[in-house]
Amino acid sequence: MHLLLIEDDAMLGRAVLTGLKMDGYAVDWMSTGESGLHCLETEDYDLVILDLGLPDIDGKAVLSAVRKRGLTTPVIILTARDSIEDRVGGLDAGADDYMVKPFDQNELMARVRALLRRRSGRALSTLQYRDITLYPESLRAEYRGEPVEISRREFLLLQELLVNTGRVLTREQLERAIYDWDQDVASNAVEVHIHHLRKKFYNDLIRTVRGVGYLVEKAG
Repeated sequence: MHLLLIEDDAMLGRAVLTGLKMDGYAVDWMSTGESGLHCLETEDYDLVILDLGLPDIDGKAVLSAVRKRGLTTPVIILTARDSIEDRVGGLDAGADDYMVKPFDQNELMARVRALLRRRSGRALSTLQYRDITLYPESLRAEYRGEPVEISRREFLLLQELLVNTGRVLTREQLERAIYDWDQDVASNAVEVHIHHLRKKFYNDLIRTVRGVGYLVEKAG
C-alpha cells in the first residue's frame, strides 16, 4: 500500500512516517501543500494523511482542490484545530476522517487500516484468498493454516495483488506499492519478489501477462 503524508512539523512527521513504515506501508512525506498537490497529480496513492496548518496552502484548500478534480483517495486530516466548526468543515471539504493533535499513534494506525479495508471492500482485518491468509497488522502470512516466512516487501507485493485480484498490475504500479519514491529500486526487484512468492506458495499464484504486468486470478 502506497500512502502520502503531508505534514510540515518535522518531529511529528518523522514519528508518523516511522509508525506507518513499521506497519508495512510505502510512504512519501511532503511538507508543503504545493508538493503534496504535485504528488497527487503524478502518483496513485491508497490513502493520504493531511495536516491543515501547512506553511504555503491551507490543508483544507489542498483537499478541496483534489476533490474537485475527482480524486476519491481516502484522506485523514491531522490538525490542532479542535472546534466542532473545524471538524465539520474538514469533513464537508471531503475528508474521510479527522484527528486532533496531539493524538495516539496507535489510534492513527488503526484508522488508517480501517479506511484501507473500507476502500478495498473488506470488513475484516485479515485478507483471505483461497488457502492464503494475510494479516496486514502484523505482516504475517499463512498457507493452508501454516505460517509462511515472508519478507516485508514480499508481503506488501502479495497484498497489493490480492487486493486487486483479476486486475493486471504493471511493474511500475507494484514498485510504487512497496517502495518509497526516493528509494533506489533494482530493475528486476519486482521479478525477484514474485519468484520468491511463487516458491513459498505455489507457482500458478501469480501469472505473468507478457509485456503488461502481473495478475492474480479471481478466486473461483
